[in-house]
Amino acid sequence: MTTTQRKAKIEKVLSHRQTDLTVVVEDITDPHNVSAILRTCDAVGVFAVHLVYHDQEFPELSSKSSSSALKWVKSYHHSSIQQCYDFLRSEGFIIGATALHSSSCNLYDLDLRKKTAIVVGNEHSGVSSEAAQQADFTFRVPMMGMVQSLNVSVATAVTIYEALRQRMSAGDYTQTKMSPQIFKKVREEWLENAPFSSSPERKMKS
Repeated sequence: MTTTQRKAKIEKVLSHRQTDLTVVVEDITDPHNVSAILRTCDAVGVFAVHLVYHDQEFPELSSKSSSSALKWVKSYHHSSIQQCYDFLRSEGFIIGATALHSSSCNLYDLDLRKKTAIVVGNEHSGVSSEAAQQADFTFRVPMMGMVQSLNVSVATAVTIYEALRQRMSAGDYTQTKMSPQIFKKVREEWLENAPFSSSPERKMKS
């Protein structure tokens, strides 16, 4: 790919980035699941993800896997749900956590065009009780079979592709949501193919 083609590709992708849609990954330990989530976030146009690891270590991701999506999706690292949620709310996000509670909303009843953070949790225990209780709402993916739940990376994909469907129908991907300053900054970083990671203290306004 020539420099001109690469620049055109980067600008097209950045113009589709949804700065008002994010995913929170809480204590997911399987590197394949984390990589799959990151790859799906990139595909949907999620601008940033939030990685919360308080009971588990962040898994080591293979450079040959879809972890390469970390180059194209901004990542924030948090040591607690409280820190993560405080940061998200300071940015104007409403927070929805996946939970199999009887009181949880059906995914397909949600308005995912709002500025929304989707919280997904550990493969075995799901989101923590703190993450569910402090969220603005909980929701579930409807299941019609004998199995109670989907793999976490699949559930994340189903959820954010529903967001993509709603946003495409409304024309949200036809307008750039990033400020010109941030667009230019990220474009230059992507042209250099530099790792794209940050912490809450270095947040970037959109």
